Amino acid sequence: MKKTLAEIAELTCGRLAGDGDICVTGVSSLDDASSSEITFADEKHLDEARSTHAAAYILPEGAGDFPAPAVYVEDVRAAFARLLEAFTPKLVLPEGVSPEAHVGKDVKLGHGVRILPFAVVDDHAQIGDHTIIYPHVYIGQYASVGADTLIYSHVTIREHCVVGDRCIIQPSAVIGSDGFGFTTKDGVHTKVPQVGNAVIEDDCEIGANDCIDRATTGSTVIGHGTKIDNLVHIGHNCKIGEGCLIVAQTGISGSTQVGHHVTFGGQTGTVGHIKIGANSLYAARTGIIGNMPEGVFCAGFPAQPHKEWLKMQAMMKRLPELRKEIKELRKQLADKQK
Repeated sequence: MKKTLAEIAELTCGRLAGDGDICVTGVSSLDDASSSEITFADEKHLDEARSTHAAAYILPEGAGDFPAPAVYVEDVRAAFARLLEAFTPKLVLPEGVSPEAHVGKDVKLGHGVRILPFAVVDDHAQIGDHTIIYPHVYIGQYASVGADTLIYSHVTIREHCVVGDRCIIQPSAVIGSDGFGFTTKDGVHTKVPQVGNAVIEDDCEIGANDCIDRATTGSTVIGHGTKIDNLVHIGHNCKIGEGCLIVAQTGISGSTQVGHHVTFGGQTGTVGHIKIGANSLYAARTGIIGNMPEGVFCAGFPAQPHKEWLKMQAMMKRLPELRKEIKELRKQLADKQK
């Protein structure tokens, strides 16, 4: 594919600076961009960009003069993402339902649904318009999947679970696995039936190998527009608000309620049955052991304000030195007391 720089400026709603007839054949990073490709740089990487040899650059408004053709935009990363989509060839998938797929009885399929070989859509399930189901997917009985949703290979969406419109479910994710519920008597653990479901609202992305447990009763809910990285576990009866970001290897214990637009860094963990306020940020490996207010930035175990955690980490590096000082002070005090 080829586009002129003028076409790229129009596509990204940017301001052209330089020769609009320059031909661009691809999109790449600063490190790898060739003389026929376009790349991008934010404010932190402008000096680095000046030493590369790309055909043109996507730059932030206010970056000043640049010694190469450029398109200036308000949001560099959003513009670059739009270009990546434009320059990436679309996959060609067979239309309709493959004869090697299994579609059960009383299944409702929307217009333009594509079901690839060896996928299973069980009895009474519903699939919305233009949804794509890759090989080896299992969609359980009475499950519902919305329109324009993409479900990659080896995903399981169990019975009665709901996935909304325009969602992306990455390979091997499990929606609606049983919650971890047991009673214990005389050392014997007995399973508590998990009869609720899991609901993934519109515009969510569920990462590869994620597990979203079904509720014991009621619903586990992933809110509108929430994006979940790979290898994340959401326990039964959790309520995750809209617009959250949950990074890899995070575990959110059962019956936790998370407000809107909360970000969990990698390997964050929570206890169950707590409330986490909206518009909050938790650094990687934060341990959340109680209710948390809105609008906080926390780190560490247990979770504490990020600035305090940084001070504590700095002090810990001085512990060997402080230990020596304390020993010396004790010795001096002992000598005076003799």
